Amino acid sequence: MDTSRRGFLKAAGAAALGVGGGAPLVLMSARGSTGGGEVSSSGIRWALAIDTQKCAEGSGCTACVEACRDVHNIPLIENVEEEVKWIWKEPLQKVFPHRVLSETGEEIRERPLPVMCNHCDNPPCVRVCPTKATWKRDDGIVMMDQHRCIGCRYCVVGCPYGARSFNWSDPRPYIDKIRADYPTRTKGVVEKCTFCAERLAGGQLPACVEACQKVGGAMVFGDLNDEHSEIRQLVRANLVAQRKAELGTRPKVHYKL
Repeated sequence: MDTSRRGFLKAAGAAALGVGGGAPLVLMSARGSTGGGEVSSSGIRWALAIDTQKCAEGSGCTACVEACRDVHNIPLIENVEEEVKWIWKEPLQKVFPHRVLSETGEEIRERPLPVMCNHCDNPPCVRVCPTKATWKRDDGIVMMDQHRCIGCRYCVVGCPYGARSFNWSDPRPYIDKIRADYPTRTKGVVEKCTFCAERLAGGQLPACVEACQKVGGAMVFGDLNDEHSEIRQLVRANLVAQRKAELGTRPKVHYKL
């Protein structure tokens, strides 16, 4: 086992046990944390980094998207006005419009990048939720509790990344094979990426990262507070960008451009 993998498992185990003041990693219901702007206090700060050049090498690859869809019973709805997305791909010119120049080549402009919830350290979605159905845990993951969600969609409007989806209808008829190990949602609630909190609790990587590592290794996940973690080293040694960082949301998804 390499050192980065060993470090990840150690951190995941500590988080699952609540070491360092964090709450246990329990799907959708465990609340260990905060309402918004403060930095995580558990000692762990989960983050994701995406190497955009490695991602581009796998032209047409959707392994991360398909893995997430399979693991979390995400419905496949063709109507774009009602689709449900946890992770999907957008062209670089849409993800980072301010980094595209008039001289930038079309190939780079159209380079597809994975996008998802950014699990912000200062999440506006959390502040606007009237029922506290969405909250930020001590390890920095922004969670959703569909049982508390009343479908007001304030969080959908509050998210500057378009990372939340609303179930306009019962999603279950749009799932080919429903997995029994992850709960399906209902009509009238919001859902989004959770950094696979349920998998972290078992010492596993997020499904998108695990799938990506098998086909190209463009994704790196780990504890950004750990000086020796692979993600900390990647961020330290490379020029990375965050989406709409100027808004002060402090995203925890980083892109190596």
